[in-house]
Amino acid sequence: MLSALAGLGRTVLAALAGAGRISLFTGAVLSHMLRPPFYSREFLQALLQIGWLSLPVVGMTAFFTGAALALQIYAGGARFSAESVVPSIVAIGMVRELGPVLGGLMVAARVASSIAAEIGTMKVTEQIDALVTLSTNPLKYLAVPRVLAATLSVPLLVAVGDVIGVLGGWLIGTERLGFNSATYIRNTWEYLELWDVGSGLVKGAAFGFLVALMGCYYGMNSGRGAQGVGRATKSAVVAASVAILASNYLLTEVFFSK
Repeated sequence: MLSALAGLGRTVLAALAGAGRISLFTGAVLSHMLRPPFYSREFLQALLQIGWLSLPVVGMTAFFTGAALALQIYAGGARFSAESVVPSIVAIGMVRELGPVLGGLMVAARVASSIAAEIGTMKVTEQIDALVTLSTNPLKYLAVPRVLAATLSVPLLVAVGDVIGVLGGWLIGTERLGFNSATYIRNTWEYLELWDVGSGLVKGAAFGFLVALMGCYYGMNSGRGAQGVGRATKSAVVAASVAILASNYLLTEVFFSK
């Protein structure tokens, strides 16, 4: 019994210590964002890697999610003779929740792992030490451009994903479920409010920040060798995914609780 309690205590203390280290890392990244020098070339490269190259996977995810959502809502709504709510529920569900969350998770799987592996490999091969030797702050050169690029680009990915997701619902609604195209679009537009879209974009910015932050943190704290880089990559994806889901709940409470 005592050994079990001791093990639980060690786990809690380790989790709190990890949270403290991540908080300090977050504060350091935020402080470096406000101070020159700024590495615009690194920022543009990160913007391309995180934003533009993530567009196909985010778009496909949104399209199939919108299509499946339309089928599910139609089947559920038929129990209450409420099939007509399909356009509005698909639109609200996509822009408020599914678009930001699934887009964030897809970016986490693709980007957090990539950042952690890249920076972890640089640490293992002592390239980060070389940056220090050249009087270049690794945090400012490696972390700040990536975190800033992800924070700015993920909301745009979410916006594009929202449009594609609603398009997927419209396609299934008109081709499979017998909705009139003009009626479907009118119902989508009439019931969608500006804050529905705005809240999803704010979530996207928060998720992008968390994804890049986790990738940079675990990359810079990677262990030695290939196994160390592998563990850092796995930890970055898991931490980013959990952070996205937890922050999504908190933001939803803030935005929509009455």
